[in-house]
Amino acid sequence: MNNSGDINQNNQELLRQTETKGPSINSRVWILKCRHCNFIYGCDSTRAREYKCPKCQSGQSGLEIPVEHDGENWTREEHIIAFHLYNQIPFGTMHMRNPKVIELAALLGRKAGSVSNKLGNLARHDPALQARGIQGLTHGAKGEDEIWTEFVAQPEALAYESARLLAQRLNKPIERVEDINEDELPGEGRERETLLRVRVNQSFFRRRILSAYNYQCCITGLSLHELLVASHIAPWSEDARNRLNPRNGLCLNALHDRAFDRHLMWIDSDLRVRFTKRLKEADKNSNATFDWLISFEGRQLILPKRFSPDPELLLSHAKRCV
Repeated sequence: MNNSGDINQNNQELLRQTETKGPSINSRVWILKCRHCNFIYGCDSTRAREYKCPKCQSGQSGLEIPVEHDGENWTREEHIIAFHLYNQIPFGTMHMRNPKVIELAALLGRKAGSVSNKLGNLARHDPALQARGIQGLTHGAKGEDEIWTEFVAQPEALAYESARLLAQRLNKPIERVEDINEDELPGEGRERETLLRVRVNQSFFRRRILSAYNYQCCITGLSLHELLVASHIAPWSEDARNRLNPRNGLCLNALHDRAFDRHLMWIDSDLRVRFTKRLKEADKNSNATFDWLISFEGRQLILPKRFSPDPELLLSHAKRCV
């Protein structure tokens, strides 16, 4: 194990190398992450190849994780990486016990409480929270305001930058960090780079929407991640201005997403589910799946704590449903 991202024989991943002295002669404290249970701990660099997870593999106790950068001013890069996490986890889970907060803290060399506070400071400038009278933490840094201003002006550029910087820190391809299927991308070249940017931004939007809805379908309450879709109200290809706008999204299960995308379903002004007459009459010999699909007629949407769908975008979509 020589670089961040390397994995030892026990499936422990090297998250970060530090210059903090280890317990052995000429050793340093390295930070490992268990790929089985996601536990993060410090280890002696000279023995990193043989470490087992202290939590799920009965390995020896881990060393204290260095926080050598805690207390330092946050850099622009760190602000952008924190912004990436801010948009990936539900608002109510941005506390220091969240495994994702702990992992980012270990990656940046800061305390989990510092990262949690930074996420709270970013919330101060979140337009969706401000609209609901939620202020986040009351004190913060200039960098948080600058990141939000930049995101409002160039959302796709900053979303991609946040993913790129995180991948760089993890020493992994951006495709892997964003769970993008490389088989769907062309070979090296400008076409690949263009499509990769689109996929990264779509991944950013998906995680932003699913986290806002606490990973639950807003119609059925289904919470199986593999069956959830971040549905655009105004299509990605038709409305560039709202591509990453979270109020242009709904968290739906795959079947209702398909009906919504094909204009067989819409959301009325009371935020209730409606189906077109065309859909209801499509199958005279209905089956259990079809009956389940339309059984949610009139169901009130389960709204998120932030990023409630934009009424004007919903109305525009409804007008296209016949």
